[in-house]
Amino acid sequence: MEKWSTIALARFACLYAGAIWGIFWIPVRAINDAGIHGLWSSAIWFAVPTIILLPVTVLRFKSIKIAGISLQITAILSGVALLFYTLAFLYTDVVRAMLLFYLTPVWSTLLAAIILHETITWQRILAIILAIMGMLIIFGLGQNFPIPKNVGDWLGILSGIIWAIATIRIRKHEGHSAVDMTIGFFFWSLIASLILCSFLDANQFPSIEKIFGILPWLFAFMAIFVIPGAFASLWGPKYVSPGLVGLLMMTEIIFGSITAALFANEPFGIRESLGIILIISASVLEPLSEIIRNRSVKNSSAD
Repeated sequence: MEKWSTIALARFACLYAGAIWGIFWIPVRAINDAGIHGLWSSAIWFAVPTIILLPVTVLRFKSIKIAGISLQITAILSGVALLFYTLAFLYTDVVRAMLLFYLTPVWSTLLAAIILHETITWQRILAIILAIMGMLIIFGLGQNFPIPKNVGDWLGILSGIIWAIATIRIRKHEGHSAVDMTIGFFFWSLIASLILCSFLDANQFPSIEKIFGILPWLFAFMAIFVIPGAFASLWGPKYVSPGLVGLLMMTEIIFGSITAALFANEPFGIRESLGIILIISASVLEPLSEIIRNRSVKNSSAD
């Protein structure tokens, strides 16, 4: 019973993490509206949670050291995936970045079959088809088909592939602490973004006044939403199949569509509603099939 409750909670964590990443665009746009543009906006975005987590880092230093290079590789992969996804928004349309990143369930399912020897079920294949159909309907079927055309597009698809590899490692090395991975997640995202800034945007460092102007609300947003969401996105995959993780985290598209309609006057109508229904169907198909299968087994055993 405890195992099933853990799995159910892990699935919910993935759903929650996707929802949090669905409002991820709000602080990113606010930082840009405050006059901080380009690569430095991502560096500041990652610096804030790294600073917030400094006391936890000190307390967990011994645990992080014991976990060794294996933990750091997972943290680097997940952090670089988030950085590439963030940068994709700067160099291509938001729609294309999301579409290309959320091919992740395909990569995760294939990698899990190869590395973890997981069986690719018909439920998983159907769920992936439903999810991709839902995405294409929301973003305009036939108008935004995810074929990479520029550097932003490639960053979007590459971020999805790297995140798929990270979820494989999280699943394979489930003994690693999600707290320690969350610390490394933001730390390595910050390091990677600073390296890029130093090479590509060194002369565009924003003014101190602009930085301090956004810090109060940014610290609050990170502490309340982003850090718990990041923890959920790194804890949940320890107990959930990597392919299913990608499907569950597609709540990002649902919450992204809804919040964009509410706060950015983006359209939301029949097309968006239909796409959301398909994505929800994809997310619950496998868990519901599992519940039905378990009940059938119990009934057979009772007979």
